[in-house]
Amino acid sequence: MNFKRVGVIGGGTMGQGIAEMLAKKGIEVLLVEKTPEKLDNAWDMIETSLDKQMEKWALTQAEKKLILGKIQKVTHFAELGSCELVIETISEDSEAKKEVFAQLDQVCSSKVILASNTSTLSLTELASSTKYPERVIGLHFIYPVSKIDLVEIIRGLRTSDDTFEQTKQFVEETVEKRGITVYESPGFVTSRIICLLINEALHVLEEGVASAEDIDDAMRVGYQFQYGPLEMADRFGLDSVNAALERMFREYGELKYRPAIILKKMVRAGSLGVKTGEGFFKYDKDGDRI
Repeated sequence: MNFKRVGVIGGGTMGQGIAEMLAKKGIEVLLVEKTPEKLDNAWDMIETSLDKQMEKWALTQAEKKLILGKIQKVTHFAELGSCELVIETISEDSEAKKEVFAQLDQVCSSKVILASNTSTLSLTELASSTKYPERVIGLHFIYPVSKIDLVEIIRGLRTSDDTFEQTKQFVEETVEKRGITVYESPGFVTSRIICLLINEALHVLEEGVASAEDIDDAMRVGYQFQYGPLEMADRFGLDSVNAALERMFREYGELKYRPAIILKKMVRAGSLGVKTGEGFFKYDKDGDRI
């Protein structure tokens, strides 16, 4: 299949990153959000990202204009019927995601591949809300999308071989990232491992073994991580990390997945990381650490 037009549902951090990455590859993107205000905010954040790249001489003004010209703002699902692939990237809420997939059934033909960027939820369960579960698959991009050349391709119980092969082609040939095949399991590979690392860092912080800054420096400098585990959690969203850990704790029943108390406290306090400007560290409106 020749992927020329792709729908992206959700204009949050991941949706912005996926839309920008696809537009850079010359793909027409239909970016969907619930309200015009949320769409405008997502657009502004994509433009800010491109401006930062221009400041570093990684992009020209003409290239920026071309990329933004590939992204179309959409508030109604009806327009997604013309896409070859639709990627859902809303919050990790299974009922909300199932509602999205049920709505896509009304506007997309059986040939349109429906993908979810979920990091922990069951693709089989999400697919159960559609008439054609064989065309549902997981595409887990990793933050930051433009810099991480890896995508987890997750097969649900009913995902067809044709859907898998076309999706693999999209990942490896169209967007030119490394695709790894993952069979459905809570947390898949990357989220399962990275959330445990973050959770252990939180326990180390709770126990007073080292400060947040020193914990992050130890992993960033010592093991060449781009971000330390605590800043990583801030960028993922502390609420998202907490939800992922709680989901894996319920599914596996093992104590190692139980979220650290400090994480729960931060979420209750509304300090969710980059999205609120403060988590374990402070951030400006552009998401840069202060």
